[in-house]
Amino acid sequence: MTERTDTEVVTRKPGLTGGEVAERVARGEVNDVPVRSSRSTSEIVRANVFTRFNAIIGFLFLIILVVGPIQDGLFGFVIVANTAIGIIQELRAKRTLDSLAVIGESKPSVRRDGASAEIHTSEIVLGDLIELGPGDKVVVDGVIEEADGLEIDESLLTGEADPVLKHAGDQAMSGSFVVAGGGAFTATKVGREAYAAQLADEASRFTLVNSELRNGISQILKYVMWMMVPTAVGLIISQFTVESHDGSEAVRRTVGGIVPMVPEGLVLLTSVAFAIGVIRLGRKQCLVQELPAIEGLARVDIVCLDKTGTLTEGGMDVSDLRPLDGADRDYVARVLSALGASDPRPNASLQAIIDAYPRPGGSASKDGSKAGSEDGDQGGAQGGDQDDNAAKDTAADGGWRCTEALPFSSARKYSGAAFNEPDGTSSTWLLGAPDVLLPTGHGSLAEIDQLNNEGLRVLLLARTDRPLDDPRVAETVTPYALVVLEQRLRPDAGDTLRYFAEQNVQTKVISGDNAVSVGAVAGKLGLPGADAPVDARQLPTDQDEMAQVLEDGAVFGRVTPQQKRDMVGALQSRGHNVAMTGDGVNDVLALKDADIGVSMGSGSEATRAVAQIVLLNNSFATLPSVVAEGRRVIGNITRVATLFLTKTVYSVLLAVLVVCWQVPYPFLPRHLTLLSTLTIGVPAFFLALAPNKERAKPHFVRRVMRYSTPAGIICGLAAMLSYLLARHHYSGSGALDAETSAATLTLFLLEVWVLAIVARPYTWWRIALVLAMGVGFLIVLVVPWLQSFFALKLVGAQMPWTAVGIAVAGGLVLEVVWGWVRRRDTA
Repeated sequence: MTERTDTEVVTRKPGLTGGEVAERVARGEVNDVPVRSSRSTSEIVRANVFTRFNAIIGFLFLIILVVGPIQDGLFGFVIVANTAIGIIQELRAKRTLDSLAVIGESKPSVRRDGASAEIHTSEIVLGDLIELGPGDKVVVDGVIEEADGLEIDESLLTGEADPVLKHAGDQAMSGSFVVAGGGAFTATKVGREAYAAQLADEASRFTLVNSELRNGISQILKYVMWMMVPTAVGLIISQFTVESHDGSEAVRRTVGGIVPMVPEGLVLLTSVAFAIGVIRLGRKQCLVQELPAIEGLARVDIVCLDKTGTLTEGGMDVSDLRPLDGADRDYVARVLSALGASDPRPNASLQAIIDAYPRPGGSASKDGSKAGSEDGDQGGAQGGDQDDNAAKDTAADGGWRCTEALPFSSARKYSGAAFNEPDGTSSTWLLGAPDVLLPTGHGSLAEIDQLNNEGLRVLLLARTDRPLDDPRVAETVTPYALVVLEQRLRPDAGDTLRYFAEQNVQTKVISGDNAVSVGAVAGKLGLPGADAPVDARQLPTDQDEMAQVLEDGAVFGRVTPQQKRDMVGALQSRGHNVAMTGDGVNDVLALKDADIGVSMGSGSEATRAVAQIVLLNNSFATLPSVVAEGRRVIGNITRVATLFLTKTVYSVLLAVLVVCWQVPYPFLPRHLTLLSTLTIGVPAFFLALAPNKERAKPHFVRRVMRYSTPAGIICGLAAMLSYLLARHHYSGSGALDAETSAATLTLFLLEVWVLAIVARPYTWWRIALVLAMGVGFLIVLVVPWLQSFFALKLVGAQMPWTAVGIAVAGGLVLEVVWGWVRRRDTA
């Protein structure tokens, strides 16, 4: 077996001694891991417990616990449910992410005291001698000390797909990995000083998804607090003045006026809707690390995709074999079969040939010797420890015996092997880049250029009369065939791209590969604009000019990691909501800056840490499910938020009217808890989880308030009118309870009317839901112990029917007003 010309023989070094390691540990020169993106358990608990919502309701709940009775404090249990949902869901996401990180953790082999041992990455110290072999990750920065045909893929850092041949003295960058050969390097930068760690550290600082629903609800709560302060002060003074003889009653009615101002159920229901969405997506192997990320992806109008791993799968396929100058196809196939068997560590190109032309006597395995190798993108092959004699034996099937082998090198751009053929003749073959093996102006080069422009990879099989160890072995060759390779497109990628197009979501393919090749791949999947790929090296640096080019184009090649980040920022500057997918360290900064970051489960730990959505099954086809789930959540929450804010509006209005009229507040907390449960809480839960394919629309707060404000005013005025009429109608002992019951009846009927409008268009279950809520209220009115528990009892017939009449009139006005608002929205 000839020795490769690019092999460097370096004396084996012993590495650090145990004492030197201890000294470096004492000095803190260890590979400490950067801060992860997920919050700690204590941070998660604090973030979910100490909220503005919990503070408001919790304070009022404590007051009711003091004055009693407990049925007036039912609203306080919402705190427990809402907090538990948030904590449990985020802890679940944290556990899943952390388990992914453990699965993907690499254990490098470090040489100390002359012996090699596998250690955790965090145990590496400055100056350690770290051994490298096919498939090994470069976990820290360093300088190559030993190199034996060492080729390192730096695509995760630079976006460049071709591996780099390394020599002693060259730099080894963390985040890259070995695709061929072996060697060792000395760690010169560890921990946060390493290049990939710096990227990961900057990208992994905790950020929250920009959620319009969450921001809108937070804004509503802020406004409510502003309104509550003066209203509550006036209500407190009013109730203690009116109810001066009974302080406890004044407190209860004051709390009863303040509690419904807070749309506490809306916060809970939003959390539930998001949580259910996360569970549904989890069944499809989609990890949502932040609940509002579902909403975020439903709002995006541009999705930026990487080609490798998103549109394509690992590996390649032989799409065509074109014999040259009358060469026999069967003979060429046998040569290719022998070449495939001669290399124990085939790259993706050779593995495709092995799959297409398996050795005689057995079928080639697509995952046998390749072990995930993709054109050098994922390290060495299974069986990488086989020696050259084993390689010769594997090529002996069918009478072909390998006598010499020359593995592929990115520096040479070809590989080769010499055989004894079945008829006893000897032959030497080369397989590699046509533009290297063929002389300039050769007639086949034009055909090859055309194939390259179609996104295909072309290899030339040629015969040579020179020995493999001859430096000029490639100078005089006889072309035999062109082997045309194509990347394996994901079978579902085309459907996914069409889905986004139908939903008016633009797709931008951003890759570090050649722009023409990327465009050809995208074109096969039917991406509009793929026929005009853009070389990112020609992009303008001005943000506005770059944004214009990005909006006009669809495919961008030769994109650097920093450019990916700049491109996301440029699109956002034009008002776009941008989602970014990626799986490499070079993607992390762009993922963090994007409105929504999506990572593949097999991607680097850095990308999984910073992304809000992790596709555990590595399937791009899961994204439409996320979009659909997000639209369901947005559409339904927008719909039912009207119910909650209607309550907020009428509660504020009632408080103001009560202060003006100087009368006891019409309701106790238990009354409003009952009404909220029957007309908002229970029905909103079902409505929020119902199917909904409406497109996500902006301006959540504005749209909800357009409907809830007039509805709340109508409900508040009608309830107050019924209450005031009842105060004139009833007198004597128990009059206040009768007055409250009449006002409660009016308010319930109007709230059911609002529910009936919100539930449109009707289906059988929506009609049944509205009717069930009415039956529930009727049961409370007729069952004695429920009457007592909720302090509700209709007295006489005149006032209850008057309350019903007021409700019907209010409902008709509500229909007219909402019809006018709806026409304005659709105009």
